[in-house]
Amino acid sequence: MSDNCSHDCSSCGKDCSSRKQESMLKAPHKASSIKKVIGVVSGKGGVGKSLTTSLLASFAQKQGLSVGIMDADITGPSIPKMFGVKDRMTGDENGINTVLSPSGMQMVSMNLLLDEETSPVIWRGMVISGTVMQFWTDVIWKDVDLLFIDMPPGTGDVPLTVFQSIPISGIVIVSTPQDLVKMVVEKAVNMAAMMNVPVLGLVENMSYLACPDCGKKIEIFGHSKAKSIASEYGIPAIAQMPLDPNISTLADEGRIEDYDAQALADVFAQIQNAPTRKI
Repeated sequence: MSDNCSHDCSSCGKDCSSRKQESMLKAPHKASSIKKVIGVVSGKGGVGKSLTTSLLASFAQKQGLSVGIMDADITGPSIPKMFGVKDRMTGDENGINTVLSPSGMQMVSMNLLLDEETSPVIWRGMVISGTVMQFWTDVIWKDVDLLFIDMPPGTGDVPLTVFQSIPISGIVIVSTPQDLVKMVVEKAVNMAAMMNVPVLGLVENMSYLACPDCGKKIEIFGHSKAKSIASEYGIPAIAQMPLDPNISTLADEGRIEDYDAQALADVFAQIQNAPTRKI
């Protein structure tokens, strides 16, 4: 550091020990109260990420926590459908209001802003990322103990924006047993490591089918990779969710909160133990 250093790092191009690391984290709405934020991610689409988000949120709500879900999959929102929520989000000069599920869970989703839930959202990446940030900075989240963010698949604009701008305590990765998915899970794990975000758990969806007659577990999509991936990357908890037609039925009927997701208990324990990040 030079003797005549002004200590104004914003106007200096030198790399020295006095340079401060500027945080990119954004504060939530001034009227919001959010204790902990958890991201739910997947390396590719079609693995049941939104379903896992819904089940984790429902499980947490049943443990007595006040829960919220931010549906950050702007172009493919599905959270409201699974909870049977059809009310539209409202707002005024004070901010944007959440919509409540039948159990009182708070949520926001692009589908709760559209006139028709089947209307496509044809936006470019920067507009989509900006909308997700508005769900954080402009929405009033009331006394939320645990906010789940259902992110779009992959490692693109929205996951990057969330990792950089929202103080998430950790992520849960969703996969299926196929070898191809193992590769994309590793991409998600590596991105989390690069962004210094801990991986709290791995949920292997459609892990097996339980025979309705004898109860034997049949691995339809191949042998489970969950334990080996968790061991290789030091992921502390895994959950293996069955291929259960009851889940699909409840999701289609908007009653996902009725499903008993006890299989997610170990992952939920890691979420509870994760430290809260501050702005």
